[in-house]
Amino acid sequence: MASTIFPAQEIGSLPKAPWLISYLRGRKIDQSDSDQLSKWSKATGFEGEAQVRDLLSHAKTVEAEERIRALASLFGVRFLESAGLEYIYDGEANRIEMYEHPVRNSEGFEFYGHVRSFDNRYYRKAACVRKLGFREPYHLKEFLFVKQHAKRKIKVPVTGPYTIAEWSFNEYYQRHYAGKYSDLRKLKIEAKRDFVLDVAKEIIRPNLQALVDAGAEWIQVDEPALTTKPAEVPFFVESFNVCTQGIECKFSLHVCFSDYSLLYPHIMGMKNCSQLALEFANRNDEHGVAYEQLKLLPEYGDKREVGLGVADVHVDEIESPELVKERIEYATKILGDAEKIYVNPDCGLRTRSWDVAFAKLSNIVKGAALARQTVS
Repeated sequence: MASTIFPAQEIGSLPKAPWLISYLRGRKIDQSDSDQLSKWSKATGFEGEAQVRDLLSHAKTVEAEERIRALASLFGVRFLESAGLEYIYDGEANRIEMYEHPVRNSEGFEFYGHVRSFDNRYYRKAACVRKLGFREPYHLKEFLFVKQHAKRKIKVPVTGPYTIAEWSFNEYYQRHYAGKYSDLRKLKIEAKRDFVLDVAKEIIRPNLQALVDAGAEWIQVDEPALTTKPAEVPFFVESFNVCTQGIECKFSLHVCFSDYSLLYPHIMGMKNCSQLALEFANRNDEHGVAYEQLKLLPEYGDKREVGLGVADVHVDEIESPELVKERIEYATKILGDAEKIYVNPDCGLRTRSWDVAFAKLSNIVKGAALARQTVS
């Protein structure tokens, strides 16, 4: 349990540092990005500005690229800390994106090309073409770096097994079942279930274990694809239990932009999940009706904490601390227990500017402080 009610937490990605992108693409940093580096170094207490500028002034090398990536991670840590969050990471500074990063670092996948995602951006989609396998703990190095430098508590976000399977082509497992079922629908169902469970067992679980062995105390499993096929929610529940069973760590589940009624009653079978981090502010509802879905928890006797989405990550409009406070108060009345509520943006802020992201996070922190004054 947090030391105070309504602690503010990171929920995922931040915008990529423009100077990092310029460096990786071999471009000279422009004046605007240089000014942003100065501005945010001063605002956040980022101690690496001089090192960044030195690296930008020299030719790219393997060693130098590793150094500037580390500085991008440090910048993300300081950015979240200076916004006032109690639980932080590094804004996923060095992950290509939430799907490609784990797939690229695992065995059994082959990338086929880019497809359009929901937010008008693109990701590289892969196919599972052979038996899945663990290559290396792909979040371990970044976690150890954050652990070394963070001044706040750490929560590590990882992409979950169902989303990795759902966003991939399922070639290997469908071939495996081709001669076992004459019913194509049944074949696809069984192949999908095995795919999801193998991602959990062969890829996610060893990564989680490596993080915990290195000192991780809280890991957030991200499953944005979870409710796209409601009939498959039980596959996810099985996979979550496979991932986490017997691992001593706080685990939470983050599901964004969904009808949460589709999760119940199935997710009551999750055996090692302490918190559900959910979105609501995206629904642009000033009267709190969107937060009515929180009633699902008391309705089903779900005693878990809630990561309450109180800021919309798809718009530049900044939620006022007063609006954040009202949303927290409304949720508290529904759940009946202030100590269950953490506050966060609906999802990652990677599509916003640094200015917008910082303002949203800062106002979440301020709104939580206001709510503490009125909620006992």
